[in-house]
Amino acid sequence: MQDLMKQIVDMDRQARKITDSAQKEKLDSEKEIAKNREEIRDKYLEEAKHRIAKLEPKEREAAERAWKETDKKNKQTMQRTNAMYAQKGSEWVAEITKRVTGGIS
Repeated sequence: MQDLMKQIVDMDRQARKITDSAQKEKLDSEKEIAKNREEIRDKYLEEAKHRIAKLEPKEREAAERAWKETDKKNKQTMQRTNAMYAQKGSEWVAEITKRVTGGIS
């Protein structure tokens, strides 16, 4: 009977050791996975930073060209508008005044 109890206690100890070992292994695996995830994340972030640094001058240059083209178009539009105003400004003023006053002179 005592041998049976001793066997049960021994089996319980072994089962606890196995369980504890499995728990430790699980925790170690979770830590390793978290570490690997961080390493992969850091690697991708670093690669992204390098790609951004590499592409930034090209993108900046393209944006600068687009801005210059838009600025050029705006200046041309302003010149046309000013030329039209110089030509027809007095007519426009007269027409606006006439409409505002209802044709009363």
